[in-house]
Amino acid sequence: QVQLVESGGGLVQAGESLRLSCAASGSIFSINAMGWHRQAPGKQRELVAAITSGGSTNYADSVKGRFTISRDNAKNTVYLQMNSLKPEDTAVYYCNARGSYYSTRAPWDAWGQGTQVTVSS
Repeated sequence: QVQLVESGGGLVQAGESLRLSCAASGSIFSINAMGWHRQAPGKQRELVAAITSGGSTNYADSVKGRFTISRDNAKNTVYLQMNSLKPEDTAVYYCNARGSYYSTRAPWDAWGQGTQVTVSS
């Protein structure tokens, strides 16, 4: 079993910044891709940013230049630095990671419980 625990959400004003963290724990042999998704009320969940084990990143067009994803492989943790936040960034943000189990090397795909980000205008 692998668990992802997110932290760092909150209420901010437009133009301000937030940093989200997501730590993975459990029977982990390796973690490949890690990423952040978000879901606003009445909308589908969308990919915000992702990062591979080698550090390659990709971003949604709507956050390019404002958000930065990074990871600390030693801590099994992924971060999302969100700058110049806009009201349209308001959503529940979910962490996602994929890897393999320590004991069996079988693949796993885990999601965090979500953290609310609210940006007021």
